[in-house]
Amino acid sequence: MKKILLFTVTFFITLPLFSQSDFLNLNRDYNRNIEKELYSKDYRFHTSIQPFYIPEIEQITNYDSVKNLLWINKKKVPNKKWKQKAWDKFLNDDVVTLRKKDYDFVVNPLMNFGAGYETVEGKSTWVNTRGFEVKGRIGNHFTFYTDFYENQAKFPGYVDTYIRKKTVVPGQGKIRTFGEGGFDYSNVSGYMSVKAGKFFNFQLGHGKNFYGDGYRSLLLSDNSFNNLFFKLTILNVWHLKYQVIYNQYIDVRKNIPNIGFPRKYSTVHYLSWAVSRRVNFSFFETIVWQNTDTLGNYRGFDFQYLNPIIFLRPLEFSTGSPDNALMGLNLSVIVGKHNVLYGQLILDEFKIDEVRAGNGWWANKQGFQLGFKTYDPFLIKNLYFQIEFNRVRPYTYSERVPLMNYGHYNQPIAHPYGANFWELLTFVRYNYKRLFFNYQFVYSVYGDDPPGMNYGKDIYKDYTTHVNDYGNYVGQGIETNLMYNKFSISYLINPAYNFNFTIGYVNRSVKTDTETLNTNYFFFGLKTSLRNLYYDF
Repeated sequence: MKKILLFTVTFFITLPLFSQSDFLNLNRDYNRNIEKELYSKDYRFHTSIQPFYIPEIEQITNYDSVKNLLWINKKKVPNKKWKQKAWDKFLNDDVVTLRKKDYDFVVNPLMNFGAGYETVEGKSTWVNTRGFEVKGRIGNHFTFYTDFYENQAKFPGYVDTYIRKKTVVPGQGKIRTFGEGGFDYSNVSGYMSVKAGKFFNFQLGHGKNFYGDGYRSLLLSDNSFNNLFFKLTILNVWHLKYQVIYNQYIDVRKNIPNIGFPRKYSTVHYLSWAVSRRVNFSFFETIVWQNTDTLGNYRGFDFQYLNPIIFLRPLEFSTGSPDNALMGLNLSVIVGKHNVLYGQLILDEFKIDEVRAGNGWWANKQGFQLGFKTYDPFLIKNLYFQIEFNRVRPYTYSERVPLMNYGHYNQPIAHPYGANFWELLTFVRYNYKRLFFNYQFVYSVYGDDPPGMNYGKDIYKDYTTHVNDYGNYVGQGIETNLMYNKFSISYLINPAYNFNFTIGYVNRSVKTDTETLNTNYFFFGLKTSLRNLYYDF
């Protein structure tokens, strides 16, 4: 009943302002043609701000034309318009459409009907997802989007273990047990977008945002569950784009009677500068604070942090605030035609003298990312290659008061591993018309915690419980080596809402000094792919 009420409220609050969806769904499987156009030496586009704003895409390329590259045309039969319409509805177009000069209204089904088999444990898996999306436009200034998913599923062993420990399905919300070894969960997202003049956009929503050019983001990612946010694009002029996001996050570890789950808030500032047509540089900062102070007194939203001007850290110091502050940088460089070098730096806490000393001081909490991706390498059309390295020191993103950490719904807001890890990722993707081939390789080393100890991976632990003041290093604790391979083939049935049939195989191996855990998992499914889901941990 609660999930139905949540969707109803979201739907009817935004209904008076519904419009054609303004933002491209966060999905890497089928957005490559759009991305390739944006990473071009001929334009200055702020590629690290995602989801992409469709009106900005249309300033540099014809968005509909790019989408229609996968359109399957049927030779029209005279006086048989209904056959052409039925063909397009099934294979090319949105299911329910109402398109007029002053308004649009679109409805599509959402689904994931799949099954699999884990050979090591001899375990059958399945997923049963039903839902729908609604989007539209009224006039030239109001847009909306909302979706709803109802799910039951039984997962492979390693994902099942994670879910039972965290009490959430990765990126998809809280669980209830279902049947023998299954889970029931649901989620809803939506937003209302208002265009105010030539340079401003305001968005109120419940969903996800992403800053970066890589597969992962060390700044703000779509790893955790949807959250309530108010986003302002208050500068989009010359070669600059500036956003402010006010977020509400939830700690679901403990449900307090008559109060519910504790809340916390953050203010995010992100300034992107297209230095040239090939170079883009961005500055990131965020402040996180809890709903109550350290004495348990209600604090609520701290209006000092409504300040939309960048560089909040001096404000935080000036108020004597104990709140959690993070700063970061993002850089991308286009080399040649569609080749991209990119990277990030995240600074949680550090002292320059301790960094120079190189003695592993526990509070030098930083991380970095380096990556390269290329579209159509070796002149092979629709081929894509990416390699990325991420490294985050122990205790990064954690806080002395765990409620103020950089987490939401029992998951990190940035990288899914939390901290105390390094990781190498490789992707090879190719499509021939509507047939898509994907290969992913992950190798990572991280340090897990022995019982009762804190070596810095779990951001939900109090950082004052760190084991050593000095001598800390990435991978400390129970050194764990993870290798993950995933291969999948999918056929895109309808590109309007990424309706596809997929088959695939996952091989995963986790090794420590004392044990080795293997997963061999075959799967297939019929689904709509409009979001990123991360099971590569």
